Amino acid sequence: MSLLARPAVAAFAAKAMQRLLVVASRRASGPGSTAAWLARLPEYACATRELTIPTSFGPARAVLYLPADTEGAPPPPVHVNFHGGGYVMPQIELDDSLCRCIAAEAGVAVLNVDYVVAPQHPFPAPPRQAYDVVQWVAEHGGEHGWDGDRLSVGGQSAGGGLAAAVARQALEEGGPTIALQVLHYPPLDLATAARDKRAAIAKPMLRPWMADVFDSAYIPDPKRRADRLASPAHPSDTADLKGIAPAFVVTAEYDLLKAEGVAYADRLRTAGSLVGHHDVTGADHGYDNKDEDRAREVYPLIAEQVRRAFDNFDKFAKFDKEAS
Repeated sequence: MSLLARPAVAAFAAKAMQRLLVVASRRASGPGSTAAWLARLPEYACATRELTIPTSFGPARAVLYLPADTEGAPPPPVHVNFHGGGYVMPQIELDDSLCRCIAAEAGVAVLNVDYVVAPQHPFPAPPRQAYDVVQWVAEHGGEHGWDGDRLSVGGQSAGGGLAAAVARQALEEGGPTIALQVLHYPPLDLATAARDKRAAIAKPMLRPWMADVFDSAYIPDPKRRADRLASPAHPSDTADLKGIAPAFVVTAEYDLLKAEGVAYADRLRTAGSLVGHHDVTGADHGYDNKDEDRAREVYPLIAEQVRRAFDNFDKFAKFDKEAS
């Protein structure tokens, strides 16, 4: 076991990373600043406002993005987004441009959620809170301007892992109904050590030391890392996923996490719940945070899948209503 894999050391390192993030985000400009993240992809513009969502793990701050021209129209569907950051980093601004693109291109409301992170809130707090958030979103749309009966979830990196966990809990708990889960280069196998994973390039963006910090801060007990809410792509999870929310999976060719993304996509295909798998060629984990041109290629693809999911959802709902 490396030093960084020891829970106390990982927790200390994770908190240090959080402090550095806060310092960078408060700068007026430059890489890592909040202003820099909010300035990306300016062609996607929409109104925003903040909400506070009550959960059993404390209130969760969220930013609501609304598509243009909604005045006088029926409430739009809603997409709940969970940001990345190894279950440790709390900067929701990372996903601001993605959320604006989905709202603008898919014509939906988007909630970008500032969920609890480790080591202050270790597993299972983040996926449980994420599920609380989605339940609340499904039940309170009439008060805030979206249609909670038409709901999708998604996220990048750790956020994709949380979206998968929300879909799993919705399957097990009987709702809410989720039209689509978007899993963008997600970690889906924390039970397998990063040192045992292989990428297509010698030095991928995600390094074993990062995984030691993130995984040990998030789930200090290695025996718990095979839990289905953390590692649905691990071979030990053999539950029947028939009926789980339809999924669009995006992987990156050079990503250390690609294999588990592909494995889970295959599992969802077997369950009849995979609507698409897109592999971003020549890209590594978090490619869109550094390459705006690649983000402009992939974000609209995600938005299109969200739009199609609600179009299909509405068609099936209409068919069921007419049949009854």
